[in-house]
Amino acid sequence: MGSDSRTARAWTWALPVAALLGLAVATTGRDGVPFIALYSVALIGAIVGSVHHAEVIAQRIGEPFGTLVLSLSITIIEVALIVTMLRWGGREHGALPRDAIFATVMIACNGLVGLSLVVGALKHHVQEFHVLGANASLATLMALTTLTLVLPTFTTSSPGRTYTDAQLLFASVASIALWLAFVFVQTVRHRDYFLPVNDPGEPDGSPLRPRALHAAISCVLLLGSLLAVVGLAHALAPSVERGLTYVGAPRGTVSIAIAFLTLMPECWAAIRAAFANRIQTSLNLSIGSALASIGLTIPAVAVSSKLLGVPLELGLGSKDLALLVLTFVVASVTLVAGRTHLLQGFVHLTIFAAFLFFSLVP
Repeated sequence: MGSDSRTARAWTWALPVAALLGLAVATTGRDGVPFIALYSVALIGAIVGSVHHAEVIAQRIGEPFGTLVLSLSITIIEVALIVTMLRWGGREHGALPRDAIFATVMIACNGLVGLSLVVGALKHHVQEFHVLGANASLATLMALTTLTLVLPTFTTSSPGRTYTDAQLLFASVASIALWLAFVFVQTVRHRDYFLPVNDPGEPDGSPLRPRALHAAISCVLLLGSLLAVVGLAHALAPSVERGLTYVGAPRGTVSIAIAFLTLMPECWAAIRAAFANRIQTSLNLSIGSALASIGLTIPAVAVSSKLLGVPLELGLGSKDLALLVLTFVVASVTLVAGRTHLLQGFVHLTIFAAFLFFSLVP
């Protein structure tokens, strides 16, 4: 019973299949209001399906591996999407990786964290998490972001906000090394730092633990759902871009829209975890998605940029640097006590609102 019966429900496989069918229609290039509505509905179905199957896998392999599965799966597909757009857009999209990564960091650390804290506080007032785990995640993210998005603005060996080949190689190796070290600490050496404080756990063989076959089926359906999420988000991107152009929004806001659509499965999973008094899981998902985005995206786009002959512009401008510093200062204060409340969530959401506003009105 439990998760096994839920996995057997028709909607758990019908939603991913329907989303993939919607993606198949999207690949034909059909446009118009009816098709945009179809893609939007299929996208929502893919999000719900991906969250469910990620939870099934999480129950099978245990935390924090479950949150890592969702973060890693989405990031791999996100990398594929960015590389595809680099190949399609050429030099005009040289700043796309920077914009996508920065948007991911701001969405995860402010929008997702803030919304999780508010939802959790409205239901449980005060929630607890492991300070050592949260601070380790944040410290790693701060180092990764500085190496990849901040230093290119101040280096002098290459023109503009770019890295030389040697500097880009160092940043790529450092990014993947830091991410792998974090994964080792999260899943092996200090796994207990990343487990929910109020989670009693379930012993092996518990009825709540899905069978291996059901978990394997969920793996396949999760990958299909995530593929549909990114594919449908990409299909909706032209409509989003036309809408942003119509209202006079800057071109870079397209990257924000795509990053937001790609992160929606993790957003929904994090909010559900916060509502269930598992704020540690919400933090794992939020910060973990940003860590995976940088740790895997930078090495991949570095190689791709050289193969495609597309120079990367990684350095942030002064406005974005100010928002990034503010984000990390506030996040450090939020994660210092091991307890969360409503005001902290509203502060993060205010910073996220400022990020969105100044992206539209630079």
